Amino acid sequence: MTRYLLTIILLLITGYASAGDIVVHEGESLHDALRQAREWRRTNDPRCQGGITITLQEGRYYMSEPLFLRPEDSGTKESPLVIRGIGEKHTSVICGDPRQKHRQIWPLKEQDDGLPKNRHDDGLPTKGMERMISFNKEKRTITIPTPPDSVLRDFVSKNTVESTSRPPLEMVVHQRWAIAILRVKDIRVLNDSVTEVSFMEPESRLEFEHPWPQPVIGGEKGNSSFLLRTTEQRDGIEQLVIVDGANYVRFEGITFKHTCWNRPLHKGHVTLQGGFPLVDAYKLAVPGLPWDKDLENQAWVERPVSAVTVRNAHHVDFHSVLFENLAATALDFVDNVSDCVVQKCTFGNIGGTAIMGGSFAESPREVHRPYTDLAKRCQRLTIKENFVVDAANEDWGAVGIALGYVRHCTISKNHVFFLSYSGICVGWGWTPLNTGMENNRIEGNNVYNYARQLYDAGGIYTLSNQPGSVISGNKVSRPYPAPYATNDRGFCIYLDARTDGFTIENNYTGDIAPGIAGRPLTNQRPIRRDEIGDNHPGPNIIFKQ
Repeated sequence: MTRYLLTIILLLITGYASAGDIVVHEGESLHDALRQAREWRRTNDPRCQGGITITLQEGRYYMSEPLFLRPEDSGTKESPLVIRGIGEKHTSVICGDPRQKHRQIWPLKEQDDGLPKNRHDDGLPTKGMERMISFNKEKRTITIPTPPDSVLRDFVSKNTVESTSRPPLEMVVHQRWAIAILRVKDIRVLNDSVTEVSFMEPESRLEFEHPWPQPVIGGEKGNSSFLLRTTEQRDGIEQLVIVDGANYVRFEGITFKHTCWNRPLHKGHVTLQGGFPLVDAYKLAVPGLPWDKDLENQAWVERPVSAVTVRNAHHVDFHSVLFENLAATALDFVDNVSDCVVQKCTFGNIGGTAIMGGSFAESPREVHRPYTDLAKRCQRLTIKENFVVDAANEDWGAVGIALGYVRHCTISKNHVFFLSYSGICVGWGWTPLNTGMENNRIEGNNVYNYARQLYDAGGIYTLSNQPGSVISGNKVSRPYPAPYATNDRGFCIYLDARTDGFTIENNYTGDIAPGIAGRPLTNQRPIRRDEIGDNHPGPNIIFKQ
């Protein structure tokens, strides 16, 4: 009898331990599964004890709209909500639409970018670029060498691009630390060697009115470059999951795959820095504002779209998750977030930034003001032991890991490589003032094969005053010899625009080792203070060898 009662008790315990499991099969709705978990929470169902786990069986789960986690979906420390895949091969896939494809029209000279040739047809110039001739702010035109007859025959008719009968044409413009994607309005062949190009609105106004960045004419290494391409014209799914107000949520063992980036199809894409598109910008008639006497421009930006978005939440974690083939930002901790962990995840073939967090003073704020209320809205993020490979391949000005106004954040033991611009970036604001950014740690990371397209870059890149912060124990290769850079401002560590408050110690550089990703640098040596990039750093930088 005693044995019988013990058996019954054990069965009941086992039943309650697994009763919080919701299993979803391919073809079934993730929205319905989440709603079921929400109802258990609402009714305080015993199955919530110990947490609720939504398990995705092997298969593809297409999202015609994002999975939206609300405050009512929150778990607790003792009873979290877990959304997970099965097995170790990440075969449970939450997906949208494949990325738009590009076809480079001109130039057509082959360029070896060092990446596998069978990967996604992304936005990198695998067929080279051409140097532009001039950039005319008054006429709002760019003058280029006259394309070959084959291009003119297909895309120029009576000096006008006929968008109704031919695929729309885009110009991708290299702008030192950013790019512009400009929809071509008109092509005028002036003679056999010179052609004038004008562009659609709103990108034409933004491109020519805002002073930084713009194409370089007569730079140290020559004029800025461009390419002409067409893009498959369709809007597709951009977002897969939005966590807004839900706490104690954990994603593990799943894949997020396939999203589009629709903005350039409708508005072009003119950025300030880091992949942030301008929504308004102009040059000041009389430079200077109270916090910066030399400031010459005003700019308002919006945040790039992300496949997975977290905001107004804490304790939202990602463990062993695969993010791949995503056209814009992969994972973004937008605002009012804290105590989140991204660990042992892999980000591959990402069009924009792989991991983003904190405010970048998006509109309606003007981006250059020294805000003091933003850093406390993103704190205690931990980003560790992740692989970020082949990011920023649609928007070359995006980066591997980007944190803006943040504090008490740690970026450690990550491998970040094959990047068009910078690797790990922390800080925003271009200000020496105390804005609340503090105690940020960049430790033990491997960063290599970065700055492949754009310069004014750093393997590790910082902005503004961040007291108590640390850059330590990192291994950073020298910048890639970007073929179209207009200067040589690429650094292993770049203390840009009023960086201050950092202790920098025990960082190493070397050569990129051949073979599999993650192998250590060869010929390692300490990074010297005189080879760290400086742009008006503050007085409280501590360098230790």
